[in-house]
Amino acid sequence: MDIVYLHDLRIPTVIGVFEWERRVRQTVSIDLDMAADITRGAQSDALDDALDYKAVAKRLISFVEDSRFQLVETLAERVAHLVLEEFGVQWIRVRINKTGAVRGARDVGVIIERGRQPTSNAHDCD
Repeated sequence: MDIVYLHDLRIPTVIGVFEWERRVRQTVSIDLDMAADITRGAQSDALDDALDYKAVAKRLISFVEDSRFQLVETLAERVAHLVLEEFGVQWIRVRINKTGAVRGARDVGVIIERGRQPTSNAHDCD
């Protein structure tokens, strides 16, 4: 499988367990690596034959902005499930960064992988 990626998608949301976190919006940064066979889209040069990362981004922005999770882990699970189900992706790696969550650390977060692990493409390159 090939990898289509979307990195550093910044989305404001309510996330956290502390009372003050429930009253403010914090920006999370999301990285996605999604397994997709890009052969058809590459051959046709048509968006309809490709994984539309703009559509993925728009859907995630809508979902995450409206979410109210306490844990970054829960947000990561829901993001992975959404992309797997709605976009037909076979495997996904989700990295969510909650910048500023720990004093002295540039960023903290989680990385999860869900779905079938991607394998090498067996495209004939002769």
